[in-house]
Amino acid sequence: MEKNSQANTINEMKLFKSIINTIFFCLSCLLVGFGQTSDEIIKKSEDNMRGKTLRGTMNIKTIRPTWSREMSVNIWLKGNDYAMILVKSPDRDKGITYLRRKKELWNWMPILEKTIKLPPSMMSQAWMGTDFSNDYLVKESSLTTDFESVLQKDSTVDSRVCWKVVLTPKENAAVVWGKVVLFIDKTDYLQLRNEYYDEDGSVLNVAHATEIQKMGGRTIVTSLEMKLTEKAGNKTIITYQSIVFDEMIDDNFFSTANMKQIK
Repeated sequence: MEKNSQANTINEMKLFKSIINTIFFCLSCLLVGFGQTSDEIIKKSEDNMRGKTLRGTMNIKTIRPTWSREMSVNIWLKGNDYAMILVKSPDRDKGITYLRRKKELWNWMPILEKTIKLPPSMMSQAWMGTDFSNDYLVKESSLTTDFESVLQKDSTVDSRVCWKVVLTPKENAAVVWGKVVLFIDKTDYLQLRNEYYDEDGSVLNVAHATEIQKMGGRTIVTSLEMKLTEKAGNKTIITYQSIVFDEMIDDNFFSTANMKQIK
């Protein structure tokens, strides 16, 4: 009887262990099934940094081996279709305004009293002598619309564990990069490091988050440094001084007429 009792106890323990293993297996399958796609991760990172709308002030410092200069700008963003950038200083550039409405990019030059429509080829050009392209500043390209994205092995940036996402342009997409690699923090969905490659696979620009703070009610990258890999000593630093998220901005705000009078 005692042997039978021990055998039954052992069988019950094996059955219990089998049930527990089955439960954990099912849970792991569920977790995998609800895992985030690379596009979802990118979208969350962009939504965190941009919200439905964004209004902010930025300082932009361009540094070269023999000189440096600073600009103060106001910026307004709405979704993926609208952007407005107004230069507040220095005095010689004050009032210069850039506008994007969907796929159109406009520039208002107060000294010429002229509005200029910029061609798509200008998107890859440096914005006002900085190391940021027109495309980057006015967010013309959409990372989830214009690129195919693939998750690779996790990486670490500044002691933060990140998703590594590799993006390659979709066929016929009007983008300026041959490849983009994002390192997105797994805790706050912050884009801590972005690498921009040409069509030959050489990295040209590297954007690195240098400061993270709470601003506008959320944790965001408040200072970003862009370096050119082929030009030692060349870099541009963007620092947010204030941000307001998700306030109502009418589509009509983003008009060529408003470029001339916005303050």
